[in-house]
Amino acid sequence: MFDKMNDKMNDGSYDELNDELNGSLVHSPLFAGMSDPEFRTVLAFLERRCINKGDAVFREGDCGDRLYILLSGKFNAYVSQQDGTQRRMFEIRPGDFFGEMSIIASEPRSATLTAAEDTEVMALPGADFFRIISEHPMIGVKMLKAISTVQNSWLDQTSQNLSDLIRWGEAARRRAITDEMTGLYNRRFLDDSINDRFDQGSVGIRTMSLLVLDLDRIHYVNEHHGPAAGDHVFTVVADILLSCTRAGDICTRFAGDEFAVLLPDTGPEEAKSIAERIRETIAAKTIMVSKTPEVTQKVPINVATSIGIAIAPIHAKSREILLLAADNALKKAKEQGRNRVNFPD
Repeated sequence: MFDKMNDKMNDGSYDELNDELNGSLVHSPLFAGMSDPEFRTVLAFLERRCINKGDAVFREGDCGDRLYILLSGKFNAYVSQQDGTQRRMFEIRPGDFFGEMSIIASEPRSATLTAAEDTEVMALPGADFFRIISEHPMIGVKMLKAISTVQNSWLDQTSQNLSDLIRWGEAARRRAITDEMTGLYNRRFLDDSINDRFDQGSVGIRTMSLLVLDLDRIHYVNEHHGPAAGDHVFTVVADILLSCTRAGDICTRFAGDEFAVLLPDTGPEEAKSIAERIRETIAAKTIMVSKTPEVTQKVPINVATSIGIAIAPIHAKSREILLLAADNALKKAKEQGRNRVNFPD
């Protein structure tokens, strides 16, 4: 297998060997700081292999018994996802070395490396890797230092990728639980939050209040000023809800022109106080909207809200009953003239 290479080493045609390897091997980070004799010592242990396009040099879970240096071509690294699909993680180019951590840690391969094109590699068996360290400690130190340097670089890059992934995941999570228009939480998050508090039942149901708000005659705004004006009203109301509630309260766009606020550890008196503050602030707010859907000139309008309040465990001992009780209180407020706060009968 090595006859051609060894012949060139033995007859001193080192330059010819370098030309054949296109500099990929001699300039690999693995050999950084090595003298020519040290490089040749390591070279004597290397095996040259050809990998056809589409073939894997090793697969995730395989025993890690060799370190590789890519001479020519390209590898793509893939890892398995929970759903069984393969995710492309990174690319390996000429001069890069890989597979060393499986040898050092005696762990299975953590990824599958597939040739993106016809490739050539040099392989260093794990036993020879440790033999070099044992019999040629100066060379071993340089190799280990090179591995450490590359690993630190990978860790820095991985840390950045992980940070990016966390930010992406947080953004995705936020999108999943918030209303896109107002930025408030959505119905799904409200339901989960109420369920979580009812599920803490080992110490009894913790007191919580639910406010359900309906904007009075919002259809008039949409009909006379346009849907964009109605959307603007929703965003203004969302800001008011946030300004009138406390840290830890859960402000939600419930559905359409309905909003809801979950007040943890809050009884009837405090819940009514917060609801009245919300109602009064909304009623006093002057909102500028387009005069008509076709005329962009701004005109002032005012809106009002009716609010129903239900308390757990006073009015309900489950999420469904709590929502129904708050909705019944809201209907009562609307029937009694709107722009008011009510509890269930």
